[in-house]
Order: sequence, then C-alpha cells, then structure tokens
Amino acid sequence: MGLFGSKEDIEDLMYHAMSLMEKNQPKAAITLFNKILNQNPKNVSALYNKGLALNQIKKYSDAITCFYLLLEINPKDAAAINNKGIAMAEMGNIQGASECYDMAIKADPKYGPSYFNKGVLLDRLQEHDEALDYLNKAISIEPRKPNAQFYKGIILGKLKKHEESLNCFENVCKNNPSHMDALFHIGIESAELGNHKKAIEIFDQILAKHKDNVNVIYAKSRSKSALGEFPESLELLKKAVNLNPKTIRAWAKEEKVFERLHHNDQFRKIVKL
Repeated sequence: MGLFGSKEDIEDLMYHAMSLMEKNQPKAAITLFNKILNQNPKNVSALYNKGLALNQIKKYSDAITCFYLLLEINPKDAAAINNKGIAMAEMGNIQGASECYDMAIKADPKYGPSYFNKGVLLDRLQEHDEALDYLNKAISIEPRKPNAQFYKGIILGKLKKHEESLNCFENVCKNNPSHMDALFHIGIESAELGNHKKAIEIFDQILAKHKDNVNVIYAKSRSKSALGEFPESLELLKKAVNLNPKTIRAWAKEEKVFERLHHNDQFRKIVKL
C-alpha cells in the first residue's frame, strides 16, 4: 500500500483537492487528483474534477482525455460528455462540441448544463432563435440558476427585444441579488427603453462598489448625454477614455447618443474626432 493508499488517505486528499477547487486553485488541485489517480486510476470523482480543473487552466486536450476515461467507465455520464464538449468548443471544434451536447442531452434529458452550453454554442453561430429554445429548456430544468436566464437576456438584447431582455435580468437579480452583471444589464436595457434616470440610478449603485468600472462609467455617460446633461456626460466620458482610451474612443465615435456633441470642442478633443 502506498503512502496515500488507504481509503482514509484518499478521502483526505479528495477533501483537500476540492477545497483548492473552491478557492480557485486548479493547478494545486490537479496535483492532488493525480496522487489519487496513481492509487486508483478509475476514481471517477478524481477523474471528473481533474478534467474540470484542466478546463479551467485551458489544458483542453488533457481535459478531454480525463472525460474519455470517464466515459469508458460510464458511457452515459452526461456531465462528462458535456464538459468534454466545453473543451472541444474552446479548441474550436464546434461540430464535436455540438455533438457532445446532443449526446449529453440524450444521456440525461434533465441535465440542465447541456442545454445551456448548446444554447451558447448556437448563439455563437448566430442561430439566435434556436439558442433561445435551448436556454428556455435549461431555465425550465433549473429555474433558480442564473446562467441560462442571464444569457437569454443577452440574446434578447441583441435582437432588440429590450423589454423581454430587461425581464430576464430582473429575474436573475430577484433570485441572485449580488449578481452585478445582471444589475448592469438592467441599467443597459432600461437605457435602451428610454428610461435613463432609472439606468443612472443603477449605474450609481454599481459605481458605489466598483468606482473604476469603465463599462459602467461609459454607460452612465451615454445616459447623461441622452438626458441633455452634457457637462456631466463629458466628464464621465473623459474618465472612461482615461481608463481605456482605444475602446471607449471607438465606441463614442459610433454612438448615436453622442451625435449632438460632434461639434463640441471638448467632445472632439476627448475622443480625437
């Protein structure tokens, strides 16, 4: 029996490895998973979580190997098939990833992440309506989980369905009050619907905790401009440009809400128009 050969030692190693995963230390966790697998190459928990950790550190080919080994043990392991698909998608194998998600759905029709990932993949392929179908299925399986509802809101925003998009982000925040990205998008969609005062209130709420978030500063600048509050808008725009000059200048030049400022010397200087 090796140093880590007893059941108690393996359980202890697994406990510490999972603690490292929770602390977002996947490299250190992989070292412990390897020790477990040296003793028991078919330890499914170690194989699965090592695969997850390898995906985290972008060693996708190695992650796929872990999931293949899992599927040799249990060909209908939906989570393993799904995460193999994630690795394939990251490697650019879109067809392979899509097939994995389909196989995972077939293996376990009640496993929500497969529908979510298939929806994300279809959105990347510009197949928005079909993507929404899969996201709706994911939401119906796990209604309180934020990912599918949030992503659905993003797609609806792209499709200019701003009221439906706003509703998605509000649902996310209702179940997950600390979800700052969803709160930000409530502000964005409120602005798209012309409710700039509400948008600014939300942006201020976020800036109270994240004062140098360039996307929020820029969004607030847009809403201030839409309300005709140009001095405040320009001050915020200047701050955003200082934080990310290239991107913010490019955005501001194309933004319709700033068109009234195109002859303003201060605006022209800020964005180098």
